[in-house]
Amino acid sequence: MASAQKTPKTPSHRRVRSEVKTPLTPSLLSALNTVSLESPIKRATSSSIPLSDAFQRQASGGVIRKGGVESRLDVVTLDYVPPPPKSEVKRSRSTPVINLAERDRFITSRDHTLEVSATLDQMSLNVPSGSPTHTARLAAATGVPINRRILGYHLPPPSASSDTTLALQREFARPLYANRPGAIATSTGATTNKTRKISTQPERVLDAPGMVDDFYLNLLSWSSSNCVAVALEASTYIWKADTGAVVQMGEAPAGTYVSSVSFSNDGAFLGIGLGTGEVELWDVERGVKLRTMAGHQAQVAVLSWWQHLLSSGCGDGSVWHHDVRVPRHKVMELLGHNGEVCGLQWRKDGELIASGGNDNVVNIWDGRVGDAPIAGDAVATGNAKWTKRNHTAAVKALAWSPWQPNLLASGGGTNDATINVWNSTTGARLHTQTTPSQITSVHFAPHRKELLTTHGYPTNAIGVWSYPGLERVAEIRDAHDSRVLFSAVSPAGDMVVTGAGDESLKFWKIWDIPTADKSRKVSGRGEGVTKSGVLSIR
Repeated sequence: MASAQKTPKTPSHRRVRSEVKTPLTPSLLSALNTVSLESPIKRATSSSIPLSDAFQRQASGGVIRKGGVESRLDVVTLDYVPPPPKSEVKRSRSTPVINLAERDRFITSRDHTLEVSATLDQMSLNVPSGSPTHTARLAAATGVPINRRILGYHLPPPSASSDTTLALQREFARPLYANRPGAIATSTGATTNKTRKISTQPERVLDAPGMVDDFYLNLLSWSSSNCVAVALEASTYIWKADTGAVVQMGEAPAGTYVSSVSFSNDGAFLGIGLGTGEVELWDVERGVKLRTMAGHQAQVAVLSWWQHLLSSGCGDGSVWHHDVRVPRHKVMELLGHNGEVCGLQWRKDGELIASGGNDNVVNIWDGRVGDAPIAGDAVATGNAKWTKRNHTAAVKALAWSPWQPNLLASGGGTNDATINVWNSTTGARLHTQTTPSQITSVHFAPHRKELLTTHGYPTNAIGVWSYPGLERVAEIRDAHDSRVLFSAVSPAGDMVVTGAGDESLKFWKIWDIPTADKSRKVSGRGEGVTKSGVLSIR
C-alpha cells in the first residue's frame, strides 16, 4: 500500500519558472553568442539635454539613496514652471510697451494717456498711421477721449482735521435723523403757542465732576424740602436750593459706586443704592447713615419711596419692598422682569407701583402690602396687574399723573424712542408719540396738562408735550453737550434740573408757578462751593 501512494505532480502551468529546466545544447549556445544587444533606437545621453537650476533643485527634493539607506527631504510644493522663451518681439522706439499683466491692477498714480493712445493706434492698424481724421472718427465712435483718462481715479479724501469738534460731527449726522418721525428742522426752543415762551438758556449751571454716563442709573433726586441729591461716582452730595450750601452724604465702600438716589416723601431721609446690591438709609438733617439693607446680588439702579416703604430695582430683574421700620426689612419681592429693572415709580396714593426694565417690559403692580412684617424667612411675592410689551427698547422713563391718578406715562430707549400713556384701570394704551431720540426720563407737569421728556443722542434735548394730543409745545435742542440722562422736577413745579454725561447740572425754567404757590421758589442764594469744587456755580 505504501508503494501505491504516489506524490501528485504539480501542473505545468502552476510551476515556478525556476522549476522549468531547459538544457543548453551546443547549437543554442552558438546562437546566443551571435545575438546583438544594441537597440536600434538611439538614446540621448544625460549630457545632451541641459538641466536648469530650478529643475535640478526640484529633482534634489526627491528620494536620495546614500550608502544603501533611503533619506527623504522636504517635498517641494510648488509646481515647476518652465522659463519663458528668451526670444522677444522687437519693437520700435516709437511703439510703447504695454504690460498686459498690469491692466487688472488698480494703480491710482498711473497715467492712462499712453494706454489710450496705444489702444487707438492698435485699432487703426489698417489705415495710415498719420491719419488724424480716422483717429478722430474712431474716438467719436468709441466715446474714448484722446487727451483724457479712460477712468478718472481720484486721490483719497483728506483726513479729518484735529480741530473737528463733537458739535460739528453732530451737525453732519443731523440730516440722517431729519426724516425720523417726530423730528423738527429747527434747533431752537421755539414754541407753538405764542402766549408761552420757554427760555433755551438754563437759569443756573453747576459743575458735577464724576457723574457716571450710564443710561440705566438714576443719580438725581429733588426733595419736597427743596434739596437736590446727586451721586458722583462713589460720593453723594446734597445741594440746598434755598441757601446754596453743599453737604456730602459720605462715600460708598471701597470697590463700589453709587447707582441710585431717592428722597423720601417728606424729604427727611435719603435712600442710596450701591453697585454691590446694598441699599443705604441716611438722615438728611444730621448727615448720618442709619442702616444698610443688604440682600440684592446685583446693582440697585433705581429706588422709589412710599411712606415707610423703600422699593429697589435690581439688576437681576427683581423688585424688593424694604420696610425701614423693622430689622427684617424685606417684606415683599416682585418678580416680573427678565432684565435689569431701571425704572420704578410709586403712585402717590400707594395703591400701585410701576416698573420698567431692560427687557422692554412695563409692569403695573398692586402696591398694597400688609402692615405686619412677614414672620420667619418667608417673603410675599406679588403678581403684576398689567404687563405691557409695546416698547422695543429698555424702559427707564416712568411717571404717574398728579392730576389724573390712573394715567401712567412711559418712554423707551434708543430703538424705541416712543412715549406711551396707559390707563392703569383698564390696562389700555391711550396715546402714543414717537420722538427723535431715546427717552431717558418723563414727568407730568404739576399744574398743566403737559409732559416733559429728556432725550439722549442725537438731539440731547428737553421736550415739552401737550396732553392729550401729545403735540410738541417746545423743544430745547442740545440742552447738554452729552445725552441728558437724569432729571427731576422742583417741589414748586416750575423748575427742572437735568444731569448729563458732560458732568454738569442745569436748572431750567419750564413752567410758571400758580399764584397760590409762588411762595416756594428756587432762590439758590450763596455760592454753593465746596473745597473740591463739587456743585460749584459756573
